Amino acid sequence: VQLQASGGGLVQAGGSLRLSCVASGRTFSSYAMSWFRQAPGKEREFVAGVAWNGGRTRYADSVKGRFTISRDNVKNTVYLQMNSLKPEDTAVYYCAADLTSVWLAVRQNDYDYWGPGTLVTVSS
Repeated sequence: VQLQASGGGLVQAGGSLRLSCVASGRTFSSYAMSWFRQAPGKEREFVAGVAWNGGRTRYADSVKGRFTISRDNVKNTVYLQMNSLKPEDTAVYYCAADLTSVWLAVRQNDYDYWGPGTLVTVSS
């Protein structure tokens, strides 16, 4: 599986961005997808995940009510709509594919493939 994320950039606090991640190489509709992020000097953390059919989602407490994850299995793409952005959302955002878990995993080690990341910078 190859993953390519895009959509990062510089935005003011309170603004919005939408990240996209296009997958190729395996049947996209057969596995869960998630977004993680890593801020400078911090460990990579789970942000949001969506099941193979879009029927279940899971969010970190820090982004609930502000971020929305979705997927389009025809376009082989997962999205992360980020609203009401805060400076603490500044990080490199990574999409990841989990080909084996039956739940929406939050641990990095449960994910099989990773994209190269896209930088989101939120200015105050």
